[in-house]
Amino acid sequence: MKKQFLLMAGLCFSLTLQAQTTANGYVFADTNGNGKKDRTEKGIAQVAVSNGREVVLTDKNGEYALPVGQDNILSVIKPSGYQVALNQQNLPQFYYIHKPQGSPALKFKGVAPTGKLPRSVDFALLPVREKEDFTALIFGDPQPYTREEVDFFARGIVSEVEGIKEVPFGLSLGDLVGNDLNLFNPYIEAVKKAGIPWYNLLGNHDLDFDAPADSLSDETFEAHFGPANYAFNYGKVHFIVLDDVLYPDPRDGKSYWGGFRKDQLDFVENDLKFVPKDHLVVLAFHIPLSEPDGDAFRDEDRQRLFDLLKDFPHTLSLSAHTHLQKQDFFTQAEGWRQQKPHHHYNVGTTSGDWYSGKLNEAGVPVSTMRDGTPKGYAFLRFKGNQYVVDYKVAGKPEEYQMEVFAPKVVEQGRNTSAGIYVNFFMGSERDTVMYRVDNGAWQKMEYQKQHDPTFLHSLQEWDYAEELMPGRRPSNAVQSTHVWRGSIPTKLPVGEHTIEVKATDMFGRTFTQRSSYRIDLKKTVKQ
Repeated sequence: MKKQFLLMAGLCFSLTLQAQTTANGYVFADTNGNGKKDRTEKGIAQVAVSNGREVVLTDKNGEYALPVGQDNILSVIKPSGYQVALNQQNLPQFYYIHKPQGSPALKFKGVAPTGKLPRSVDFALLPVREKEDFTALIFGDPQPYTREEVDFFARGIVSEVEGIKEVPFGLSLGDLVGNDLNLFNPYIEAVKKAGIPWYNLLGNHDLDFDAPADSLSDETFEAHFGPANYAFNYGKVHFIVLDDVLYPDPRDGKSYWGGFRKDQLDFVENDLKFVPKDHLVVLAFHIPLSEPDGDAFRDEDRQRLFDLLKDFPHTLSLSAHTHLQKQDFFTQAEGWRQQKPHHHYNVGTTSGDWYSGKLNEAGVPVSTMRDGTPKGYAFLRFKGNQYVVDYKVAGKPEEYQMEVFAPKVVEQGRNTSAGIYVNFFMGSERDTVMYRVDNGAWQKMEYQKQHDPTFLHSLQEWDYAEELMPGRRPSNAVQSTHVWRGSIPTKLPVGEHTIEVKATDMFGRTFTQRSSYRIDLKKTVKQ
């Protein structure tokens, strides 16, 4: 009976969407900061406003008009040099929800009925000085399934960036929670402590799973965070945030699929009409544009997105979802429409391997990911329309960018199948990793797609433990896309020997790490 009701509710919503009206309003400079357009406050011309599909610019008086149905969210696309108001939880208030009938009846509470469309839907902007050199803070998959895991997230991640300075905003890349949407508010309270404006996007674990259609699967998300598809500007960077989770999967009506609805890609197309070609376009969504296993993303949606970006030479896209870290480069062979490949960064997660592993001294799971990437978060550092990316491992110094694995001791003069392995967390096959022993000649390491030996060793600790260990055994290892190997010299004097590694990333920066191993004489067996 409930399923039948939901199908009827979905049909009702689709029919009411046909009842179009026009929303009017102003984008204005809120000089006194009260959020209301006073007589003396002037409108701002040439600011983009959207209804989720169409995008228009305000006229010389700051006025706009857009068609709306019975289920629209109007949003201002924040221009550079302005900021929007924040609520008490540091969530940007750049939107107005228009759902006269509210959300359909679902398990979790969506949007309450908003009533009649206001005579004027106005958006307040406060003029500010924005630097073209700035840094954004990026979280992948907090994904707590319980209140305890919200606490792990708060103490293990947010506490490190609490009160962070010189970072104008943060963004979480979906899976804000783990299916229990009642955890949205605890998540919001945790992230609030970072003390900066915080943007959010929808992940496959943030859905209303009892929704009858994909367009209704984000109702509870919208009630807490606003539109699932939106854009904003900062400096010379244009950010486009999208829901790329198709639910239910249009192929079989079960589970989900990576991709976009037509109205979402229409929004991207209409939005890009007003973006200068020399600006950097950063796209953020949850599911990567490609995954190593299976058909995870609808090909035609990725292709249309690439087609829309063909005239923008500066682009970057971000995702999370996999609980791994990976750099992808899309070329013309994969449908990219430019000579320079498109960089897609699949960001490591703040939950790591779903809050697994041994507990640290604070009682928080270490939660290293299956590819050997420790849990952490990313910084996007912008200079005009250029960028570099840094990954910060939770609980470690900033310079900790790789893990070196080597045997503790080898026999002098004897060849060994053991090796020196380096997991360069931000690395890709395009990068160069070198090593040397005892200040000898630098040698190039061999790139290999394989399991991270340090992570495999951590699994063996659990499997060979004689007693139960605190915490939870991690997931099994998967191939890492950022591991290198070098041979280990054995024809050296007996004693301790120093390994030095240097890795040069895609941005030309070099990082170093040290380790050591011991050479010993062959042990003889006493008769």
